[in-house]
Amino acid sequence: MGGIPTGRFSNGKVPSDFLVEELGIKELLPAYLDPFLQAEDLITGVNFASGASGYDPLTSELAKVISLNGQLILFKEYIVKLKEIVGEDRKNEILANSLFILVTGSNDITNTYFSTPLRKSYYDVSSYADLLVNSASSFIQAVINVPRNKSIPAVIVFGDSIVDTGNNNGLKTLGKVNYPPYGKDFMGGKPTGRFSNGKVPPDLIVEELRIKELLPAYLDPTLQAEDLITGVNFASGGAGYDPLTSEIANVISLSGQLELFKEYIVKLKEIVGEDRKNEILANSFFILVTGSNDITNTYFSTPLRKSYYDVSSYADFLLNYASSFLQDLYGLGARRIGVLSIPPIGCLPSQRTLKGGEQRECVDYLNQAAQLFNSKLATDLSSLGNKFPDSRLVYIDIYNLLLDVINDPQKYGFKIVDKGCCGTGKIEVAEICKFTCSNDNDYVFWDSFHPTEKAYRILVHQILVQHLSSFF
Repeated sequence: MGGIPTGRFSNGKVPSDFLVEELGIKELLPAYLDPFLQAEDLITGVNFASGASGYDPLTSELAKVISLNGQLILFKEYIVKLKEIVGEDRKNEILANSLFILVTGSNDITNTYFSTPLRKSYYDVSSYADLLVNSASSFIQAVINVPRNKSIPAVIVFGDSIVDTGNNNGLKTLGKVNYPPYGKDFMGGKPTGRFSNGKVPPDLIVEELRIKELLPAYLDPTLQAEDLITGVNFASGGAGYDPLTSEIANVISLSGQLELFKEYIVKLKEIVGEDRKNEILANSFFILVTGSNDITNTYFSTPLRKSYYDVSSYADFLLNYASSFLQDLYGLGARRIGVLSIPPIGCLPSQRTLKGGEQRECVDYLNQAAQLFNSKLATDLSSLGNKFPDSRLVYIDIYNLLLDVINDPQKYGFKIVDKGCCGTGKIEVAEICKFTCSNDNDYVFWDSFHPTEKAYRILVHQILVQHLSSFF
């Protein structure tokens, strides 16, 4: 039209335009990021495609364009805007009856696979096709599972350093990281007490669910009343199911976190009233992440429990505390609770260094202990779910997902798995983490115990794709 270049990769219209024209919807399908996009365009459809992207995240990264994951995030933003324009019921009707189209893959094969050694060195054609299919499948599942009919008003988190967003900052403990280089890639490079270079899982979860950008620590002195309505974080780095684990580290135990949660409930009621408080608690997404410190620090690094328990009986000991905590949480109004497994702790850089021999191999007995507890936890959650039929108690396996990242890093865009970015990467964590690598995007781990934001993003995205629908 008028010979105007619009960003379409052709001399004129492209397939998406012809589709809406043939269907009699409108003449052109506008780009979602078009600065001239109008509200009415959202009602009849928009386009999230980005030239040079692919199923393989590396394809988009090489071209510096919007990946499928990035397009999915824009789609979630679109849903929010659409609801504001037409309301919840009409929004749901539009999404359920619209035609969704996915077109990509060419750039993966021509550009990423056959024109660079980045994938060809590790995959034959068939296995690379499998990688692309896995990515396509995950994307389609994510589109299907975008929450539409149900609302998640808040996210509430309990656990250890994997999910702590700053509760330890005011404690007299070595287990806090509110100083550089932690937070190097956080907003403005600010250290906040998050045990990583940037955001950690609770932040990424509320971001993906479009609730807010960050999940604040409950003990953050700048916490606002509105933060309580959309969720807060009670996790404390160094904590565990075993009360002794938290006592040794001088951090907030699970029972202490539960007491803070009770205090939170009182405050929430004061802000929104009894009925709305109950509604928020019943529909919020509760997450529990802990157990690693119990096995690596308390059981295998001290004689305090090992002298009295074998691995199996210690797993039962932990499970009793986990079960009791979850029942207490249910009694306080929680209904949608996700409990994450213990990750493959034997493959953490620190454990490779301390217990993996000269070659710094993954430590099998640590991984086996984690797997034993995980299997018992999955069974117990199923049993508790039957006991509380109005609840959704979901076991979330991150053991196998993180192990796949560690065993096949190139598949996920990583180069280094046996060392962290911080210091030598072999043993440094917290205060002995003084300097960093040049490119933390190459690393699965930030320090010798905690993943990078990039790794966390992959884990969180997969968790939500695989498990979010289980809570409805």
